[in-house]
Amino acid sequence: MEIPNGQLVQIGVIHSPYKDKSEAPFQGRFKQDTSTIEVFEEYESALKDVETCSHLMILYWQDKGDRKKLQAKTPWGEEIHGVFATRSPNRPNPVAVCVVDLQKRDGRLLTVNSMDAVDGSPLIDIKPYSAKVDCIPDAVVGWNKEEKF
Repeated sequence: MEIPNGQLVQIGVIHSPYKDKSEAPFQGRFKQDTSTIEVFEEYESALKDVETCSHLMILYWQDKGDRKKLQAKTPWGEEIHGVFATRSPNRPNPVAVCVVDLQKRDGRLLTVNSMDAVDGSPLIDIKPYSAKVDCIPDAVVGWNKEEKF
């Protein structure tokens, strides 16, 4: 299998209970719904040992996002922010990251909780979540003064 340098490829598809972006939670961590991540057959060997991970970072393409929007309101107020200061699905490159709880692996299928993707979203990568590497307890989002997320 040859993948040209500089080219993003879809490695699978996300099957979730959310048929429309209006149904999806604004952050997966706030919902425990179950989703299935289907990795395409040609990438199955890349899943070796993934079942040893309790949590995964799922990178996916928010293909329903508006790529022309550069500013957004959040669910926490009326103030407008640049999309790079938010997690809006509307952005020039609508790449999303969601930390999920891995429930089980069955071949090329991963059953997870806390996914926020719309059904049919293209999967672009999977990485193990590490509390020691990925957690920064004193990180802040300055405009989010009430720390709602």
